[in-house]
Amino acid sequence: MESDYLLSIDCVRSAAQPLKGAPNDLDSLVDFVGDARFVLLGEASHGTHEFYRERARITKRLILEKGFQAICLEADWPDAYRANQYVHGKPGDDNAVLALQGFQRFPAWMWRNADVLDFVGWLRDYNDSAQHKVGFYGLDLYSLHASMRVVLDYLDKVDPLAAARARHRYACFENFGEDPQAYGYAAGLGLSHTCESEVVAQLVELMESATAYTRNDGTGAQEAFFSAEQNAHLVKSAEEYYRTMFRRQTSSWNLRDAHMVETLGRLAQYLSTDRKPAKLIVWAHNSHIGDARATQMQRTGQWNVGQLVRLEYPHDCRLIGFTTYTGTVTAASNWDEPAQCKTVPPARPDSYEALFHDTGISNFLVSFGQGSNISVLLEQPRLERAIGVIYRPESELASHYFTARLSRQFDAVIHLDHTRAVEPLEEFAQVKDAEPAETYPSGI
Repeated sequence: MESDYLLSIDCVRSAAQPLKGAPNDLDSLVDFVGDARFVLLGEASHGTHEFYRERARITKRLILEKGFQAICLEADWPDAYRANQYVHGKPGDDNAVLALQGFQRFPAWMWRNADVLDFVGWLRDYNDSAQHKVGFYGLDLYSLHASMRVVLDYLDKVDPLAAARARHRYACFENFGEDPQAYGYAAGLGLSHTCESEVVAQLVELMESATAYTRNDGTGAQEAFFSAEQNAHLVKSAEEYYRTMFRRQTSSWNLRDAHMVETLGRLAQYLSTDRKPAKLIVWAHNSHIGDARATQMQRTGQWNVGQLVRLEYPHDCRLIGFTTYTGTVTAASNWDEPAQCKTVPPARPDSYEALFHDTGISNFLVSFGQGSNISVLLEQPRLERAIGVIYRPESELASHYFTARLSRQFDAVIHLDHTRAVEPLEEFAQVKDAEPAETYPSGI
């Protein structure tokens, strides 16, 4: 067994491309992306500086050299859209810090951090001089009430009578205040009327009005309608999500990731032209980005973004994961508790992270060509670590490891051996809200 492990180390070491911070570090990865339209960039935690930094480095090069047009986050649409307005130079927030104020709820540090601040500042500067602007969007589905408000605000401007009808439909949620979990519990268990027909009817009416609402005002009207329509889609998905949340976690997980992929598809269609299909980058946790069929998720019937994107765009996507061996991470011990800088202990010896550490190469990229030695080696099942917004090192094996076949899960992996905690814009401050976080209830 020891000799097999030593051979594994040698194989990884031979395939690894060291990352030393040089300008040409990522040349092979950019070449590996090729003509793919969807590049999914993961992270092994929601609170590691180096993951954010490297995703930003890759993203900048894909924008500059490959013409990518949007960054799509594991975040709610209304929260990210405020930052999107900023990077497009729209009137309103006049600096990057204000642009990120939409990300207020737990876990605010996930997107309100120093690395994202630097990136949106760079993106604003790029867009200021670029002919083709790059957008910044959210894919997730938790902003039920915030999205209802966006739909109503939009209709108030373009069709007050339709706004009145929308208020009547959305009033279905009023008995539960601003707590969608209370609605989900009552509706999901049959203790109250569901709002399913109301939110579907509202979405259908809005979609049927597309031509009337966008005929007179060109690009501005198209963009405003698209955002309102996306929020109406989100309300529909969120209503269903909360109804399923208290019954089967598999159902709610699958619904969430399906919504993210549907949003990605609608964005791709909206941003595409007859001559130029849109190219999009996704930033999300490895648990969403890696193909679920290569992990223990498959045994419980769960799918995820990576799997669905591969099925829908089999020749047009690249899935890139991240790993780390040890360091620190920003995370909380429980929901809605203040974030802490926590120590990440050395990875378990039977994990991919430990295998990568034992190569002696601090930071490296490895890509998996079909049938290559490294692909065959790394399709053998091993443990892989996943840290969400909740992290309890004392129960790591039970809470933060899962079995995976790495070379089937991803097309390439970046290993960063020693990493440090991301820096929140506020000193571990959190603003509580009735609506759950982007990562509830899984932490990922």
